[in-house]
Amino acid sequence: MRARTPILLFAVLAIGAMIFAMLRAGSREGAAPPMLTVLQALGPGPHDDGFARAAGPREFRFPADHGPHPEFRNEWWYWTGNLAAAGGRAFGFELTIFRTALAPDQDPRRNSAWAPRDIYMAHFTVSDVAAGRFHAFERTSRGALDLAGATVAPWRVWVLDWSAVGPDDAGAALPFHLRARDGDIAVDLVLEQGKPPVLEGDRGLSKKGPEPGNASYYYSLTRMPTSGTVTVGGTPVEVRGESWMDREWSTRALSSEQIGWNWFALRLDDGRELMFFHLRRRDGQKDRFSSGTLVDRDGTSHRLGADDVTIEPIGVWSSPRTHTEYPASFRLAVPSAALDLRVLPLMADQELDLTFRYWEGAVRVEGTGGATTAQGLGYLELTGYGEGSRQPH
Repeated sequence: MRARTPILLFAVLAIGAMIFAMLRAGSREGAAPPMLTVLQALGPGPHDDGFARAAGPREFRFPADHGPHPEFRNEWWYWTGNLAAAGGRAFGFELTIFRTALAPDQDPRRNSAWAPRDIYMAHFTVSDVAAGRFHAFERTSRGALDLAGATVAPWRVWVLDWSAVGPDDAGAALPFHLRARDGDIAVDLVLEQGKPPVLEGDRGLSKKGPEPGNASYYYSLTRMPTSGTVTVGGTPVEVRGESWMDREWSTRALSSEQIGWNWFALRLDDGRELMFFHLRRRDGQKDRFSSGTLVDRDGTSHRLGADDVTIEPIGVWSSPRTHTEYPASFRLAVPSAALDLRVLPLMADQELDLTFRYWEGAVRVEGTGGATTAQGLGYLELTGYGEGSRQPH
């Protein structure tokens, strides 16, 4: 029994977080403390035993790798997009589905249909830029009784009534059809592939730290043509635009000295895309395992190391609910590509105060790319703030 105590404790904590999340889902009033930090969810722990580790490059297979990887403790399906109506009204959206395993294998003594091996959590946001309103919601459920799960044939990932589904029952994943609704806020979107998958890091192995297994398998679809409807105030609005998909799975991505990251997913108007995750250490310094990718117009990708990108926070924004301070915007430079950019939120307040507390929102890009101007849109994610970290350098 002693060896199973960490697993049982983690299960109790996870289920407790699930119940608490259900009670507070969708609320943006007040400033309750977050249930989990990023390091608690993705850092080292005794519950890692028995799970696979991201230890070396692997061959990716599609559409199978769009589906679940149950041998790993954590994974997520992540979509963000910048959309606009015919009259130019701008929106941003996020739909992220997280899977966390409670144990490496299902205990054969727990053969009830109610007994979950996995807990699923989803976050859904809409940024209504013209109205200056940010809507954030959460769903959490067990991977049992068809309440939540991920399957390959048919390709489907869902948490209760939020879902991403493929076009047929044979296992095709693309185009993705995303649906999520909470009250009078909803998205119903179709995402085409666009450019081919980008394997991040070393052929899809994204190292986050020096210890064996401090890594994830990670790929992106960086420029996905998107169409459908965004509903705000109960009124559906037809929209078009482009989205970004990130897929990661791991067992222990972060090391104990890393507290969070600044993650950029930017689509430039000249047809290039830039992804960079700036890992922050407890002292606020940039971790040497920070990295990213620059994608050319034709889909060719170029790896970027920690020293290839310079990031400078510009100003500070303080949340009126949680009093957490976040960088208000950034200057980001890639000297090898002659890029000197400013990354500016379309709205200041795009903070998710849910089971995890983080800032995730739609941004615009302006600056220079050599002798020409550079513009674009994208998304920015800021995690680990308000958890004892210092401002990044």
